[in-house]
Parts: sequence; structure tokens; C-alpha cells
Amino acid sequence: MTFSIVARTTDGRSFGVAIASSSPAVAARCAHARSGCGAVATQNITDPSLGPIILESLSRGSGAAAAMASALAGTPFGDFRQLLVVSAQGPPVVHSGARALGVVGSAVGTHAAAAGNLLASEGVPRAMIDAFERSEGHLGSRLLASLRAGFARGGEEGPVHSAGLLVVRDVSWPIVDLRVDWSELDPVSDLERIWALYAPQVEDYVRRALDPGGAPGFGVPGDP
Repeated sequence: MTFSIVARTTDGRSFGVAIASSSPAVAARCAHARSGCGAVATQNITDPSLGPIILESLSRGSGAAAAMASALAGTPFGDFRQLLVVSAQGPPVVHSGARALGVVGSAVGTHAAAAGNLLASEGVPRAMIDAFERSEGHLGSRLLASLRAGFARGGEEGPVHSAGLLVVRDVSWPIVDLRVDWSELDPVSDLERIWALYAPQVEDYVRRALDPGGAPGFGVPGDP
């Protein structure tokens, strides 16, 4: 019912998640990231509480594998969960429980991990990692290129209705948190259109928070 990717930049300073699902509002439950720590996707039969638990372990210095293992040790329902974790250093990791739904697949690269359940084919995550590793530019663009590649490979077995993109870096809030909570046709294309509008403004919004006096104007009526 879901396919996703978690990734970091090569310098380990930015982290993000891109995700799509047949379920509504998938990113609200499944995408988690924290500045300076990493990114987590919590999917299949989802327990959203595992995202913050893993991120807290990462903030205390645990690696991705140890943080995920600790979270799984603290729940009796690990067989139902699919988790993807990337931290600032070390290899990303994936857990797919024995009771994950349908066709399950995963792939891990140097700076990213992709996985899904109820997939059209086991090759969807590998297509996502290959696309991410070929891509360049902003982490948000690279994550969306990966999501598009997974969708093009077949994505989920059923229709996809929601998608999301989450990116954090060296400020305390997400610099990108875009969601398509429901689309009858193609939420990945909808998300790409929103990103095309938002991407040129990402740094402007950061500057407005950090230095409002020196930030660019909004270009709206009444803007000095």
C-alpha cells in the first residue's frame, strides 16, 4: 500500500523522505525527519510513534541500525511494520516485518534506502535507488525523481492516491513539507507541480525566518 525513499545529502547535513500510497494523507503518518539526526519512514500497517522514537535515538548518537533495532525491541508488533532509516553517517537500513502486505521489496544505496509493500513488482525500490543515485540538484528534486521512477516502474499494485515530500537541514523546522493528501488520478504529478512552484522559494522562506530585515519581499500588493 506504500512505497517510499529516505535519503541524505552526501555531506550528511540534509535529510528527506518521499512517499506515495493508495491510502489518504500518507505523509502525515509515515514521513519523519529531524534536523541533525536523520529521516524515517514508518509504513505498511503503520505505527507513527516509531518515527519520533527512532529519531530520538539518532539524536543521542545511535546509528541507523541500532536506532531501528531499539524501536523494534520496544514493540510487540514489529512483524506488521516496515521501517526505513537513514542517519548522518553509516549505511541506511530497512526492516520489513514477516506480516508486511503483498509483494514486499527494498533496496539500499550509499545515502538512501527505498522500500514498499503491496508493490506492483519487487523491482520498484531498486528503480527508486537507481534514480536517486543518478540525480543531481536539491535533495527535494532528487527525492521526487526517485518517487517518479518508482511510480513509473509500477509503484503500488493498486491506484496511488496520496504523496508527500519532507526535507530538513540545519534549521529546526522542515524546509520542505509538501503533501497531496488525496488525488483521484496522479498524486505524484500533483506533488511535482507543487514542488516546481515551491522550490525557487525555499531559501527565501529560510531567510525570512533567520533575517527578516534582509530577506526578499513577497511580491504581493502592499509589500514594501
